[in-house]
Amino acid sequence: MNHFEKEVQSKRNDAIDSGIGFGVSFGFFAVIFIIATVIKLIGS
Repeated sequence: MNHFEKEVQSKRNDAIDSGIGFGVSFGFFAVIFIIATVIKLIGS
């Protein structure tokens, strides 16, 4: 067995971390889209 497999730093599920990463990136781009839409509506 590999030495690193015995002493893992984090025992959390990777699916949770990837879900959080997806949520944060989705939220970031959604905020940019909302800001751009508001600017477009104000400008017209």
